[in-house]
Amino acid sequence: MAFSPARFIASFCGTGFAPRAPGTVGSLAALIVGVPLLGQWIWMALAVLVVTFVGYRATQLASGGEDHGWIVIDEVAGMWIAMFPLAPLPLAGLRWADGLWLALAFVLFRLFDITKPGPVGWFDRRHDALGIMGDDVVAGLMAAAILAGIRYLA
Repeated sequence: MAFSPARFIASFCGTGFAPRAPGTVGSLAALIVGVPLLGQWIWMALAVLVVTFVGYRATQLASGGEDHGWIVIDEVAGMWIAMFPLAPLPLAGLRWADGLWLALAFVLFRLFDITKPGPVGWFDRRHDALGIMGDDVVAGLMAAAILAGIRYLA
């Protein structure tokens, strides 16, 4: 198969081609790549917007309307949205408790992405680039809302 920039982006630099659980692998890769954005909420917001719009276009070009397992750029957008309430955390001073917050963001995002409640499922049933990206963006928003609420209460 010939190299395709859209496919490379849609697979998040190839992480989507993991032999098992590519969505989870893509989400974990997004978490790792997203950690340096902590403490830089403006850069994190910009990164979310860029990956969402570039991911949408790459998915549009590479998917043929089908949500292939190797397309994980949507997981990157959703995971970074889920991490957004943690953006004020200073990267230089991360503590073990901050790792627990990151783990909770990951678990909440994967839970909503896998179970597809309400609007997540609606987007998932669309079978187009908007549906492919939309379900993970909404799952990320739901995870972020719950994470922000828990952090507020804690």
